[in-house]
Amino acid sequence: MSGQPLILIFLTLLSGGIVGFTLGLMGGGGSILATPLLLYVVEVRDVHTAIGTGAIAVSVNAYANLYGHWREGHVWWRCALVFTAGGVVGALLGSTLGKAVDGNRLLFFFGLLMVLVAFLMRRPLKIRASSHVEITSSSHAVLAALALLVGFCSGLFGIGGGFLIVPGLMLATGMPLVNAIGSSLLAVGTFGLATALNYSLSGFIDWPIAALFVLGGILGGFVGLAAAVRLSTRHGVLNRVFSAIVLAVSVYILFRSLEH
Repeated sequence: MSGQPLILIFLTLLSGGIVGFTLGLMGGGGSILATPLLLYVVEVRDVHTAIGTGAIAVSVNAYANLYGHWREGHVWWRCALVFTAGGVVGALLGSTLGKAVDGNRLLFFFGLLMVLVAFLMRRPLKIRASSHVEITSSSHAVLAALALLVGFCSGLFGIGGGFLIVPGLMLATGMPLVNAIGSSLLAVGTFGLATALNYSLSGFIDWPIAALFVLGGILGGFVGLAAAVRLSTRHGVLNRVFSAIVLAVSVYILFRSLEH
């Protein structure tokens, strides 16, 4: 990163800010933009390096946003810990497989995942919220199974997986949306950390870029957290707008991956 023009530093900060903002605002979805932003805006040339660098940046940004949500009283720790513990195993498995897959092929499957995410985010969450969470054996099983799947995808593609964690927590426990967003960030951060550690063992992290990406993400996260509280009643509209952006990016990624 040393010797690079100021415009590239600015673009890295801006890209991190976009990811941090969406993580703070919606608890998920934003991290799926980390890899394409690093590849096509910051111009990281290797797919695996973009995934590893994005994973550490997403992890730090998620933990920073988790602190803000914790201070607001949004985090329900028992549910968050159950989900996180189950998903770390999946993240380690997914990241190990991801390093062994050809970069262009991995990018193609990542584009397909983004299409799925775009359509999932368009569906409104019609889940009955409750002020009391009941963790039963059945809800434990649902959380553990979903955590393993989300953790695997997180490790394979360097994403946080909050777009699945948030509705998963709400479905399994009935917790309100803002609490699901806050609680999901523990898993998002931990999955990203597990993925980043695995990728770093193979040298797939650009640390100077990661540092700038994290800085931008922390600043964007504070703005996103403030917006989350004010715009919680319009979450469905935000999801539809963001899903359209994700779909557009996925089409571009699929096109680029098929060029090679």
